[in-house]
Amino acid sequence: MNEQSFSPSDNSRLAHEPEGPAGVSSVRAPGVCGELVQGMLDGHHFLVTCPVDFYSRVTVEIRHDGGVSGPEDCPKSRAAVQAALDYLGRTGVGAALKVSNPIPRSKGMGSSSADVAAAIAATGLALGEELAPDVVARLALSVEPSDGVMFPGIVLFDHREGRVFEAMGPPPPMEIVALDFGGAVDTLEFNRTDRRSQWEALNSETNRALDLVRRGVREGNPALVGQGATISSIASQRILEKPQLPLVTAFAETVGAVGVCVAHSGTVIGVLLDARQRRGKSTYRRAREAFADAEAVHHFRMMSGGVQVVA
Repeated sequence: MNEQSFSPSDNSRLAHEPEGPAGVSSVRAPGVCGELVQGMLDGHHFLVTCPVDFYSRVTVEIRHDGGVSGPEDCPKSRAAVQAALDYLGRTGVGAALKVSNPIPRSKGMGSSSADVAAAIAATGLALGEELAPDVVARLALSVEPSDGVMFPGIVLFDHREGRVFEAMGPPPPMEIVALDFGGAVDTLEFNRTDRRSQWEALNSETNRALDLVRRGVREGNPALVGQGATISSIASQRILEKPQLPLVTAFAETVGAVGVCVAHSGTVIGVLLDARQRRGKSTYRRAREAFADAEAVHHFRMMSGGVQVVA
């Protein structure tokens, strides 16, 4: 495992470079369907990302009149742009921010993480600088606890302090039918509560889940990933209960799914499928019938993480 310690205040790399011309860049970053695993590892909080093909698109236009403008309901994104400007040493430079994000908020689907990561990356590109994923992560963590969606592939990441990072590899061929039964979880508020002892009590299950997911990603084996994610999902009921999880788990078995995943600090539950079996569309239809009371049902494909430039 590679371990890194991020310091959000380190802006020395580019602080003395001359300011470049104003520019504009559009970037998209993926949302997630919860996490494949979450818990404690070597005394640190961690999660294993579950990126999906559901994107936030952010456009940043650099202006020389100072200040950061943007949607009133996206304060984290505006803060992310400012963090990137500060890191790049562009004092006196401002930016205009546009955000197009269909990802539901407060569901554990990484909506704000996608916004923040895309905003940081777009700011760098608009100034002619391609910021590395670890830099994007460092700056994102200065704004809020963040999913690891800025890293390619599937990763293990300390979403609070960025101390632990492990690149596991590309995602296996998997589809997800995601169910949301309503409600909302404020991620910032959730992470403010000290649940360390509760997470540590789950270490046995978490370690087993992590081992299975590691092997599954390494071998490109959806079944192993599903087994590990299911273990973590069931264990997390002791942290944040989802009353419908037993029903969804039973449904997953009836449709031949490889397992389930959850947003450990959110509301969404995912049915994990081996994409090679081509059951995604039929499972989506069956889920809508079986869970007519669900607030929303989505059909995703698991994707590699990482920000992407939008033409």
